[in-house]
Amino acid sequence: MARDDSPAERGGGVADLVGVGFGPANLALAIAVDDHNRRSPERPVRARFLERQERFGWHRGMLLDGATMQVSFLKDLVTLRDPRSRFTFLSYLEGQGRLADFINLRTFHPTRREFHGYFEWCAAQFAGITAYGRQAVGVRPVESDGRVGEVEVVSEPAGGGAGGREAVRARNLVIGTGLTPRLPAGVEAGERVWHTRDLLLRAPALAGRADALRHRRIAVVGAGQSAAEAVEYLHRTFPEAEICAVLTRYGYSPADDSPFANRIFDPSAVDEFYRAPEEAKRALLDHHANTNYAVVDRDLIEQLYRVVYDEKVAGRERLRVLNATRLTGVEHDADGARAVVRSLTTGEERVLDCDAVVLATGYAHVDPHALLGPLAASCLTDGQGRLRVDRDHRVLTENRVEVGIYLQGGTEHTHGLTSSLLSTLAVRSGEICDSLLLRQAGRTLRGEGAVRAGH
Repeated sequence: MARDDSPAERGGGVADLVGVGFGPANLALAIAVDDHNRRSPERPVRARFLERQERFGWHRGMLLDGATMQVSFLKDLVTLRDPRSRFTFLSYLEGQGRLADFINLRTFHPTRREFHGYFEWCAAQFAGITAYGRQAVGVRPVESDGRVGEVEVVSEPAGGGAGGREAVRARNLVIGTGLTPRLPAGVEAGERVWHTRDLLLRAPALAGRADALRHRRIAVVGAGQSAAEAVEYLHRTFPEAEICAVLTRYGYSPADDSPFANRIFDPSAVDEFYRAPEEAKRALLDHHANTNYAVVDRDLIEQLYRVVYDEKVAGRERLRVLNATRLTGVEHDADGARAVVRSLTTGEERVLDCDAVVLATGYAHVDPHALLGPLAASCLTDGQGRLRVDRDHRVLTENRVEVGIYLQGGTEHTHGLTSSLLSTLAVRSGEICDSLLLRQAGRTLRGEGAVRAGH
């Protein structure tokens, strides 16, 4: 892309917004801001982003060969907000010379690797306003006459890299730090104990060592899509090893991706969920958990079952499904890990000496309170201690706080199942951008009123 067609470079002064984290959510926001700035160059939004990774990356450890997206390509970073934008997935394909080829696939679900390429293509166009390799470590309120109109976002090099602490001043803060791996109680990750987030970062090294598979066994703990994909990948990659799938359920459960159920991911469903009483919200989350949580694509379930059956026929069973079984502990040793599991039906305990234990045990939202520091005390909460979040994804605060604090994720209790998913990123980014513009206009009017009063 030509230099004069790129988003604005980083500059000094006070930013209109600083985004913490630059995954798909804040990338979608960067696109929404850029689209606005091109339409209305006379009132631009100045944005900056901080990202602890050294380059853009989205679940790199699970970009498995052949793994496809679970959402339509039309739920990219922009189409549901503006299908004419230059940042659509179809625009990416056209630029790569693959548009006709993709059409001939006759699918709505590109591979995860290709969609990651689309994300990287978009992110590259915002290199000038993104500081990679920097981790936000705190937010300092900037007070004047008892009111907080700005904040300083303090960052330092991620992983102890070169450079010192820096502070960026902003009128709005957008927290998009994503999810953090969740591990079973008492279990720590290590050289041979991995969360699925690190699967492709760890497994190839194991496959490349002739002496790595002393036990010829790898255990995968979990019953969701990532667990099933990890089982399939490991079974294919390590043909000499036994793969043990440890499930608390009796087997993998299929995801409900039927058209009516999928309406829960429509942008309009966010409005309905937000307005619903608390009892209805809990019911909706319970009723539709099987669209997203601990469920697996039916085709993959059937593929794995076929493998189990065929191995029984052949008399050499390498894929073993330990159903109704819970992991109770993991012990690390020099050449592997020992997984202790217990049957939920008989209570029998079993020890699995493994070359690796892979934990497909999900993710948790990052609590923003630690980052917000003293500003957290000014954020309003509900009766359960959860942050109160307005429809525009802005945290409700005491009146003295004029800085907008927006959340990209962690709002399932207010905005529903799409809080941490890709489905409504395009629309949500537009809503946040519109909210920023309204607050910017209000600040301008108040400033003009103060000048007139002074005269």
